[in-house]
Amino acid sequence: MAEEKKRTRRANGESAIYLGKDGRWHARVPMGYKDDGSPYRRHLTRPTRKELVDEVRRLEKQRDEGSARQPGKPWTVAKWLEHWVENIARPVVSENTYAGYEVAVRVHLVPGIGRHRIDRLEPEHLESLYRRMQSAGSKAGTAHQAHRTARTALGEAVRRGHAAKNAAALAKPPRMEEDENEVEPYSVDEVQSLLLEVNKRRNSARWMLALALGLRQGETLGLRWSDVDLDNEYLKLRRNRLRPKYEHGCGEAAPCGRKAGYCPARVQVRRETKNTKSRAGRRAVPLPGPLVVMLRSHREAQARERMAAGNLWTESEYVFTKPLGGPLSPNTDYHDWKRLLEDAEVRDGRLHDARHTAGTVLMLLGVPDRVIDQIMGWEPGGAARMRARYLHVTDPMLKEAARKIERAIWGAPENLTVDKDQDNVA
Repeated sequence: MAEEKKRTRRANGESAIYLGKDGRWHARVPMGYKDDGSPYRRHLTRPTRKELVDEVRRLEKQRDEGSARQPGKPWTVAKWLEHWVENIARPVVSENTYAGYEVAVRVHLVPGIGRHRIDRLEPEHLESLYRRMQSAGSKAGTAHQAHRTARTALGEAVRRGHAAKNAAALAKPPRMEEDENEVEPYSVDEVQSLLLEVNKRRNSARWMLALALGLRQGETLGLRWSDVDLDNEYLKLRRNRLRPKYEHGCGEAAPCGRKAGYCPARVQVRRETKNTKSRAGRRAVPLPGPLVVMLRSHREAQARERMAAGNLWTESEYVFTKPLGGPLSPNTDYHDWKRLLEDAEVRDGRLHDARHTAGTVLMLLGVPDRVIDQIMGWEPGGAARMRARYLHVTDPMLKEAARKIERAIWGAPENLTVDKDQDNVA
């Protein structure tokens, strides 16, 4: 026992195990270095040598894997999330992604689980939060957004050694009801009804770019005339229009009392556009002949508006502008879409449903998958998943498949005729 009590010199990086004067076994485990460069060791104590050796091995494994807690006061979930969203996520993600993270952190995660220590957070804490959110009226999609944000933030905490596990990666988010995300693309008849109404409106080509080619809202509103080649009948997509964000410009001495977006002296604090984040997003899209005609007519109408406005015109080079120039607001564009559906007496739907419609029409026309991916701007690695999400099998497609099966198996006797109006065999 006297030999076991004796402390011997250890090699650098090797844990020291010894029996203390208190009768308990102690260990000093090297864990790396502190911020100031000095060595950092963890002190462990257990009543038996075997228990201590087991704990030392577990801690050394965490250290070697990079998952052990680092020196310093443990982070609370609230402090980590606030640090992560402002100092780690914000500099590297898009403005829209940051906005989603920030709302999830501020509105849901910090109030719900912020007091826990990050290294003691359990999956059950998150699952309880999701249940409380839904009980308070939040949709399952909102809980999923909070879940994805927590998983990303806690994953970064694990990589940096502030926690040994990612509790959000183990937690189960609430089930998304199938009909919550179900999309029914507009039929060809509905698209034609919209086209009749579109032709009566200003910026008519804007809506046909969505319905015929599936351009995203940001891509369409960020389009500039330098991106459009009407002679060769194609356009290049390079940037997205961002949703504006404002701050008060009235000053604390004389506050206007309104929200920042309605302040008479409001200041725009977000850039107008950003470049597309993927190579697939930066793409050339062919223009059908009627769309070329619509865009030529739109360019002439815009020139007349510019002349009529005179000095009031805001030059911007955007294809689609406000009546006095300047880029269209995504919020205004959204409400214009809703009015278009109402005036055309077409069922209500999201603006993004037009993108689903365009993708489905391309599939219905038999356009090859690779060409669909190019037009829609899908990355090769995830294109199959996006096709499954956006391309919808319609009733006419199912009926045509049934007819092909009929011809292949039963043949096509001359005495059978198809009543196209009733889709019955007479």
